[in-house]
Amino acid sequence: MIRSMTGYGSAAVARKDGTVTVEARSVNSRGLRVVVKVPPGLERWEVELRALAESRARRGRLDLFVRTESAPDAGGASLDEARVREVLSACARLRDEFGVAGEPDIASLLRVGGIFRRPGVEGAEFVPEMDDVKQAATDALDLLVEMRDREGARLDVDLRGRLAALRKAIDGAEALAPERLERERRRLRDAIADLAGNGLDEDRLAREIALIADRWEISEELVRSRSHVEAFEEFLEAPIDDPVGRRLGFLVQELQREFNTLGAKANDSRISRLVVEAKNEIERLREQVENVE
Repeated sequence: MIRSMTGYGSAAVARKDGTVTVEARSVNSRGLRVVVKVPPGLERWEVELRALAESRARRGRLDLFVRTESAPDAGGASLDEARVREVLSACARLRDEFGVAGEPDIASLLRVGGIFRRPGVEGAEFVPEMDDVKQAATDALDLLVEMRDREGARLDVDLRGRLAALRKAIDGAEALAPERLERERRRLRDAIADLAGNGLDEDRLAREIALIADRWEISEELVRSRSHVEAFEEFLEAPIDDPVGRRLGFLVQELQREFNTLGAKANDSRISRLVVEAKNEIERLREQVENVE
């Protein structure tokens, strides 16, 4: 079973004073890269959260976003007394030191703003316990892994379908290979007979056919291609926690190499068509394998 590198999960833990929410996102990458983003001043969480994320993935870029939100005040907005004193003190200085006439009133204080605390504002003073942060991160990562597993199952179905198409192309080329040699033998015999009349040299004809057969021999490429397909299928059966993406990528490269050689040796329009179709399937394999963990 294979696992995709694409996934998403989000979870929250709510307490009386507020809520901590963790979002986990992952996309494909050559290796494993974990990025943790926390509210300012809470960077001390990063090491433990990074280790937690690294324990749940082997490849891919994985981002953890942590947000905190204070609980709404049941009584509505509360007066920020320190802010009010600060504004009134500034007004007194304007009057006493700079001679500005007038006295502050409620209307002018409201225009200054900031004298009320808004409940439930993200980034407020609520700081959750580390256990709650880890619980939210664990739940988010669980959901992310579940999505990666579902995506992996869909990839598995697609990859197996393309492998079946490659097997069909290999079997077709194998069935056509002997026929083209017999066709070429007849063509050479007729051509030489026309030129030599009754003086056909059977030994020389046999040597020419042997040389052509050697140049057109594709049995090794067919054997290796079939072996790569079988190895690919075996990796698809590996335990889900065993990352096989890089090994599948290597096999795709080898399949591409073998079918390039088959195309060069084909000398048969039907085999050439099979090779073109197979190379299209290999390209689709390559695109899909790039997202396998």
